[in-house]
Amino acid sequence: MKLEKIFKEAKDFLPLLGTDYVEFYVGNAKQAAHFYKSAFGFQSYAYKGLETNSTDCVSYVLVQDKIKIVLTSPLSSSSSINDHIVKHGDGIKIIALWVEDAEKSWKETTSRGAKSYMQPTLEKDEHGEVVRSGIYTYGETVHIFVERKNYKGVFLPGFQKWSSSYETEPTGLKYIDHMVGNVGWNEMNKWVKFYEDVMGFVNFLSFDDKQINTEYSALMSKVMSNGNGRIKFPINEPAEGKKKSQIEEYLDFYEGPGVQHIAVATDDIISTVTKLRSRGIEFLSTPPDEYYKAVPFRLEEHNHELKEDIETLKGLGILIDADEEGYLLQIFTKPLQDRPTLFFEIIQRVGARGFGAGNFKALFESIEREQAKRGTL
Repeated sequence: MKLEKIFKEAKDFLPLLGTDYVEFYVGNAKQAAHFYKSAFGFQSYAYKGLETNSTDCVSYVLVQDKIKIVLTSPLSSSSSINDHIVKHGDGIKIIALWVEDAEKSWKETTSRGAKSYMQPTLEKDEHGEVVRSGIYTYGETVHIFVERKNYKGVFLPGFQKWSSSYETEPTGLKYIDHMVGNVGWNEMNKWVKFYEDVMGFVNFLSFDDKQINTEYSALMSKVMSNGNGRIKFPINEPAEGKKKSQIEEYLDFYEGPGVQHIAVATDDIISTVTKLRSRGIEFLSTPPDEYYKAVPFRLEEHNHELKEDIETLKGLGILIDADEEGYLLQIFTKPLQDRPTLFFEIIQRVGARGFGAGNFKALFESIEREQAKRGTL
């Protein structure tokens, strides 16, 4: 079945126009901002803190093309943000979704069973007004609905433009391709149903433990999408294996369900990964030679379309896969903080709309090699 036909099965009653921003709760937002600027090439965009009369928390907003990330830290030990960081470490709290009508989105989702996080709230300043509302999803993760059609300011009311004498060159990151959530044992179908019933999403790809496994571990995954295909949320749960899977390791160290990784798209993965490596970003280990020797056979009818040199891809550790619509290139960073939780995926799509199923074995073996070093396999 073609994906367009599957997407049409989604009940797109919100509807979602795209990802607005992703907000991280971190221990030190100023230092985290420097890291994401220096290492990933994000640019200074907006700021909220003591200088803007925010006495509870400080937030730095960074941008690269269509990607906006918000890094937020508490300013006192009594802040609920602090509680989140103590439990989970640095991680993603809010996935903000751009909508036409935030009040309608809240009413639609809460009437279908979602737990409210934030009732529709009007926020105003001299640049106009924004309406935001929100619901809880897996763990303590939150979706905020953002209606900004009547706002001309830099980001949100309460923020000011952030200019810095230190900026780095972008690394070619374009937009968020998808975000993956890890949930507990036997919880995947519960959250699939949540996204179907509450958000109007459709499950357009599924992988079981027979497809995603190695000698030691396994997991299961289902990919959810809204009707226009702009928002894609794969949901993972652990499966039985000889040893501890990457999902179990995540759940142990994050102390519950949460966002495992953000996949960010690029038009030139060779250039992007080369820049990221030169700035100190560490990636999972390169698969063995046999993996790259098999690429021409795995690509089949798309082999002649591959523009990139396989030896160059091998040298950078970039993975290659294909589906009926084209091929894709992808690579995964190591965890971006000391707890082995959140990481980034860099992905370049050349027609393909899958998620690299042909790479699962090589990818998870690389992850297991890192787990073995940490003593958590």
